[in-house]
Order: sequence, then structure tokens, then C-alpha cells
Amino acid sequence: MKKIRTFIPAGFTLVEIMIVVAIIGLLAAIAIPNFVSARSKAQANACINNLTKLDGAANQFAIEQGKKTGDPIQFPSDLTPYIKLNAAGSLPGCPAGGSYSDNKVGDQPQCSLGNTVTPGHVMP
Repeated sequence: MKKIRTFIPAGFTLVEIMIVVAIIGLLAAIAIPNFVSARSKAQANACINNLTKLDGAANQFAIEQGKKTGDPIQFPSDLTPYIKLNAAGSLPGCPAGGSYSDNKVGDQPQCSLGNTVTPGHVMP
């Protein structure tokens, strides 16, 4: 007796493929804003960490040089010996592209981005 073979199509239907693509698109739409937010938070935290290090270097400079609150600081040359330099031999920079300034003993160092970005690049 002969066996009759029935043809069962292999593969996915168009509807199944469209459902998978829609699910992947939905997951991407949820995940991408979270990645952007996490990046900006990480940059702000790194900047605040650098500002804290600069503040500590300014305080150490003031103590060792006998400066008092309000005396001027030659930024960055006065602080260079009191802080770990980056590979280029300069003070660490803001990861978001801002620049730092610290003009007087007792003042907090500032990032040029400040509160113009979210989250802000200011010391608490």
C-alpha cells in the first residue's frame, strides 16, 4: 500500500513575523529613553565627583599655602599638584563637555553647564 505524503509548509507566516517585529519595536521604544537618561545621570555624577575633587584640592592648597577664605586661586595651575591628573597631564574635565572654574578660596568650583542640563552639574 502506498503512503500519501501531505505537504506541511515550513517557516513562519507573515502575521507571525509582524507580531515579532512589533514586540521588538515596543521593547526598543521602552528601552532607548532609559539608556539616554542613564547616560546623562552618569555624566552628571562624574562631573559632581570631579567638582568635589577640585574643592578638596582647593582646600588643601589653601591650607598648605596659608591662604584664607576669599583669596584668589590661579585656576588650574594652583590646584594641579593637589589632584590626580588625567592621561593628558591636565585636570579632569566634565564628561559632558563643560569646563570648570574655581576663582577664590572657600567658593565651590563650578561647571560651565551648571543647571542648563538635566540633571544639573552642580555640587549639592
